[in-house]
Amino acid sequence: MDKHGSFGGSSSSDDVEAPLLAPPPPPSPSSPAAAAWVRAALAHRYPAVASGPLACAAVCSLVDLGGADHRGARNMLAVLAWVFLWWVTGAVPLAVASMAPLFLFPLFGVSAADAVAKAYMDDVISLVLGSFILALAIEHYQIHRRLALNITSVFCGDPVRPALLLLGIMGTTFFVSMWIHNTACTVMMMPVATGMLQRLPRGGGGGGGGGGGGCQEEEEEVRRFSKAVVLGVVYASAIGGMATLTGTGVNIILVGMWSTYFPEEEPITFSSWMSFGLPMALIIFAALWVTLCLMYCSKNTGKALSAYLDRSHLRRELSLLGPMTFAEKMVLAVFGSLIVLWMTKSLTDDIPGWGALFNNNVGDGTVTIMMATLLFIIPSGKNKGEKLMDWNKCRKLQWDIILLLGAGFAIADGFRSSGLTDILSEGLRFLKDAQTVVIVPVACIVSAVITEFTSDDATTTLVLPLFAELARSINVHPALLMISGAIGAQLSYLLPPGSPSNVVGFSTGHIVIKDLVTTGLPLKIVGIASLTILLPSLGPHIFGINNRF
Repeated sequence: MDKHGSFGGSSSSDDVEAPLLAPPPPPSPSSPAAAAWVRAALAHRYPAVASGPLACAAVCSLVDLGGADHRGARNMLAVLAWVFLWWVTGAVPLAVASMAPLFLFPLFGVSAADAVAKAYMDDVISLVLGSFILALAIEHYQIHRRLALNITSVFCGDPVRPALLLLGIMGTTFFVSMWIHNTACTVMMMPVATGMLQRLPRGGGGGGGGGGGGCQEEEEEVRRFSKAVVLGVVYASAIGGMATLTGTGVNIILVGMWSTYFPEEEPITFSSWMSFGLPMALIIFAALWVTLCLMYCSKNTGKALSAYLDRSHLRRELSLLGPMTFAEKMVLAVFGSLIVLWMTKSLTDDIPGWGALFNNNVGDGTVTIMMATLLFIIPSGKNKGEKLMDWNKCRKLQWDIILLLGAGFAIADGFRSSGLTDILSEGLRFLKDAQTVVIVPVACIVSAVITEFTSDDATTTLVLPLFAELARSINVHPALLMISGAIGAQLSYLLPPGSPSNVVGFSTGHIVIKDLVTTGLPLKIVGIASLTILLPSLGPHIFGINNRF
C-alpha cells in the first residue's frame, strides 16, 4: 500500500499510475551477450524512451497536412505524439514527461520559450498547489480518519446494516473528495476502509476450515462486501471530485483552457461549477450505491458481518484518537473559511460577492494560496515555535500532477497557435447541424473511451483544445463540447490505467479488472445519460449556453 499511498514525494505518480504498455518479454537470441544487452535495454526502458522521438520523427517525415502553411500544425502533432507516448508507456516519470513541452515546443517552432513557461504557472495552478498543501495538513493531523470513523459509526447500525454502512463509507469519501484531489482522497480513505475490512475473514473461497457450507457461504458474503467497500471508495472519490473545481485535475484543466480560449466569456468559477457538478455527481453517486447494493449485498450479508463488525469496534478506534486538538480545530477552521471564500467570491449579477471589492482581480487560486499560507503562520499548540505546517511536511507535494496540468495548458496553447485544431476539427464536422441531445453524448463518449487507456488529466489535455476549436468551426456553443469532454474524461471507471484511484483500489487485492468493468459500465452509462439531460437544462442558466455560438 505504501507504493500507491504516497502523495508524490520520493515516489512519483508513476507508482500510482501503471503504464499502459508494459515492456515485452526479452527474446531468446543465440548469443548470451546479445541476450544480456536486450535485458539491459528493457530493464532501463530504452525501447519506451525511444518510442517518443521515433514517433515524432515518423510524423515529421511521413505526415503531410497540406504543405508549408501547415508545417507548424505537423510539428505540433509530432511533439504531441512524443509526449503522449511517454505518458502512456511510463518511459520516464510523469513529471519529466510533462516538462517535455518546455524544450520541445521551442525546438520545433511551436511556441516561444517564454510563452510555454508561462503556461506552467497561473491562477489555476495556484489553486491546485494550495489545495495540495491543505490536503497534506488534513492527512498529517488525521482529520480524514476521525471524520470517516465518526460517520461510519453512525451508519454502521446495530445489528450491522450493510447498505447503510456502505453508504456511510462512500458518503464520507464523496464529501472529502469534493475538497481535495480525488487521487489524494483515495489514498487517504483506502487505509480507513481496508482497516475496517481487516476485522473480516479473508477466505479464499474454497478453503477451509471446518465449518462446512455455512462457513463458506458466510465467507463469500464477507468477500463480496469487501469488494463493495473498495469499489465504493474508488468510485466515490472519482464522483465526489466531479462536484467541485478542486476535486480533480480535469475540472482545473477545463477552467484554465476555457479562460485561455474564450477570455471574453463569463469565467467558470467555483460556485458556478458546483451548481452544475454537484447535481451531476449526486445522480451518479446514487447509481453507484444502488449498483453496489444490488451486486454485492444480499439478505445474508448483515448476518455475516455482525460476527466481526459492530459499532463498538468503530467507537473504540475513534476513542484511541482522543479529543480534537487545537491544531486539528485550526486546520478545520482554515479549510472551512476557504470553502466559504470560494463559494462567495462571485454570487449573482445583483449580489456580486466579495470579489467585487477587489475589482474581480482575485482568483480562486489567490485565496487558496492565502489560506494555505496561514497554515505556516498559525501555531500548532504542541511545541514552542511549531506552526501547523512547515515545509518539511510538504515534501510529499504532488509536483507531478502540477506539472501535468502545466503541460496541459501549454499543449492547449500549442494546438491553437499551430493551427492543428482547425485541421483536426474537420473530422467531427458532422456535428455542425446536430441537435444538443446528439452533440453532448457524442463528445462525452469520445472522451470517455480515450480516458480508459490513459489518465483522465491527459485525456482532458488532448481533447479539450480539439473541442474548443471544433465549437468555433461548427458554430456550437463551446461549453457544450468542452464540458462534455471534461465530464467524459472523468468517467474512467473500467480499467486501471484510466485513473490512479483505480490502481489504488486494485492494489488492495480485493478487486480484479472484472469487478471494475461490471460495476463501472452501468455508472458510465448513467453518467453519459445524466449529462445529456443536465447540461442542456442547467447549462443555459449556469454557463449561459445557447445552442449556437
